[in-house]
Amino acid sequence: MQKLMDGIHKFQKDAFSQDQKLFETLVHGQKPLALFITCSDSRIDPSYLTQTKPGELFIQRTAGNIIPSYGSMMGGEAATIEYAVSALKVKDIVICGHSHCGAMSGLLNPESVELMPAVKAYLQHAEATRRIVVENYKHLTDPAKRLTLTVEENVLVQLESLKTHPSVAAAVGRGDLKLHGWVYKFETGEVFDFDPELYQFLPLKDVAPIISTVNRNLPTI
Repeated sequence: MQKLMDGIHKFQKDAFSQDQKLFETLVHGQKPLALFITCSDSRIDPSYLTQTKPGELFIQRTAGNIIPSYGSMMGGEAATIEYAVSALKVKDIVICGHSHCGAMSGLLNPESVELMPAVKAYLQHAEATRRIVVENYKHLTDPAKRLTLTVEENVLVQLESLKTHPSVAAAVGRGDLKLHGWVYKFETGEVFDFDPELYQFLPLKDVAPIISTVNRNLPTI
């Protein structure tokens, strides 16, 4: 706790004073550039990764960057997405998975979460990811490569789940919203963006947004 308290004092003394005018403007509301959906893992920091300031990202964090399909779980995930799209009018949604994801490891090894019933239940919302990997990639036996593939597949599965949310489907249909699938490799700082034309995760660059169902035939990072 002491480190957190020291950090707050440092923030108030140094960082806040430097950006005080920015914080004062935020009193009047927010207009974030994008909704950034990522994992709860402490090793990924969306604002640090994208070098954005307060007010520029609307952030949603869940275990394994999982997005329950609309109607299956009317909780904070659905409310956050709906508010970002309908009220804040974000123009982009990024779903960002990451390397060495503990949630995806638990998905592949259900015995490891057997004593965590809430985690086990939540991972059911990524069951399609597990089935894709288990049934379609039986030849991939290396644990590290299998986990990387699972992280990639899960980003694509959750993008499909995201499109079941009415606010998202309507905004995408109008051309007001674009969807993006990223994977962050935190040990190297690399970010890979899914290219829907090549059906691959490639080093981040300007590629077309993901709108339609994608072909799941991915190389590992």
